[in-house]
Amino acid sequence: MTSTLIAGNWKMNGLARSIGELEAMIAGRSEVPDTVDLLICPPATLVAAFALRAQNTGVSIGGQDCHAAVSGAHTGDISAEMLADCGASHVIVGHSERRADHGETDAVVRAKVEAVWRAGLVAIACVGETEAERDAGRAVEVVERQLDGSLPERATAANLVVAYEPVWAIGTGRTPTVEDVASMHAAIRLVLEKRFGDDGGAIKILYGGSVKPDNAATLLGVDHVNGALVGGASLKASDFLAIAKAG
Repeated sequence: MTSTLIAGNWKMNGLARSIGELEAMIAGRSEVPDTVDLLICPPATLVAAFALRAQNTGVSIGGQDCHAAVSGAHTGDISAEMLADCGASHVIVGHSERRADHGETDAVVRAKVEAVWRAGLVAIACVGETEAERDAGRAVEVVERQLDGSLPERATAANLVVAYEPVWAIGTGRTPTVEDVASMHAAIRLVLEKRFGDDGGAIKILYGGSVKPDNAATLLGVDHVNGALVGGASLKASDFLAIAKAG
């Protein structure tokens, strides 16, 4: 891997004044290794302003979701083309909260990945098991099924990032053991290599699930962990930068 990706998912947090946190991240970018790429995905209301401010700073801006269509009668939705028009470079799709709260299926996620590619952006496709699925010994099976159903053909390291997020660890303060993370990321890598060949070996796999400054170095040191999808800790520049420096 040529670089590590630290991506911040702000979820439904942030107002216009939150650009101050972005300013602090930009100011601290010089303290982060050049081998670490920084990405912030704020709410859709902030993407354009953030992207304008972040131009040529080494901090990229992305969206948190998109509709599969280019345009149309989809009140409240936003297309990948609209995000590209705002200056976004990436779009998160298939996050567990979208799958759970909005009933998004693998087929829906797959269509959204295609839409992100259609707009010329990079898709961050999320997969992960619930606590019940892990306790039943089905964690790898569930994630492999999500990968098979959610990823279209033509995936490359240039257009796709995969984010593994154990659902039971998101926002709970709980994290899997290093062995759990290593095992799952190795399984994901195997699926990607079998399906996409050399491209599958180069696609970044992020870990997401209660990533914080005090556990970032350990998690980022695991084989096949090529970065992190950071939730709550990405809302504060000091925490986000501390995680990025661990990369």
